[in-house]
Amino acid sequence: MLAVDSTVATPLLTKPLNLGADIVMHSATKYLNGHSDVISGVLAAREDNAFWQRLVAVRAQSGAVPGQDAAQLLRGMRTLFLRVRESCQSALYIAEQLEQHPQVIEVLYPGLKSFAGHDVAKKQMKSGFGGMLSIRLAGGEKAAIAVAAKTQLWCRATSLGGVESLIEHRASIEGPDTPVPLDLLRLSVGIENADDLLTDLKQAIDSAHV
Repeated sequence: MLAVDSTVATPLLTKPLNLGADIVMHSATKYLNGHSDVISGVLAAREDNAFWQRLVAVRAQSGAVPGQDAAQLLRGMRTLFLRVRESCQSALYIAEQLEQHPQVIEVLYPGLKSFAGHDVAKKQMKSGFGGMLSIRLAGGEKAAIAVAAKTQLWCRATSLGGVESLIEHRASIEGPDTPVPLDLLRLSVGIENADDLLTDLKQAIDSAHV
């Protein structure tokens, strides 16, 4: 049984069931909703088998049925294609530009040829590489935390997939046992103007390294 979390890729970019997955999970709170005001989740199965029927039965018995969130989720999905397309384009642009910044030692984004999984991403993802990327900074943990604090357009928050662009120092969120590098910032690119987002990041990076 192969289960895949495809929240970040969204159904628009990757179709795991066609690639051999048995069950696909989406945190509908993220891209499917897109407005950061829903708590919901989605499971989809390739086959209506006995295991899937057990999951359906557990859901029915526990009363895990969405209420008002369903209406808000439907609202968000009406603009899913537009939002994801904009986020993908902006994320790729920002990733390519930040690769050239002297204080950025690494950009982690599947759309970049320098990314270790780029070839796999090209085969599995269509119409874009997602709106999520990470950057690692030459100044280490201190610089990363400072950059997150100095952005003005990027919101310092832990989430992803909304219309607003978010930045976070992930290691601080996860605590001392985190495997995340201390110099890493995670970025969720929203639908704001890409040049404005890039300019804001650059000023924050430059300010943190003065």
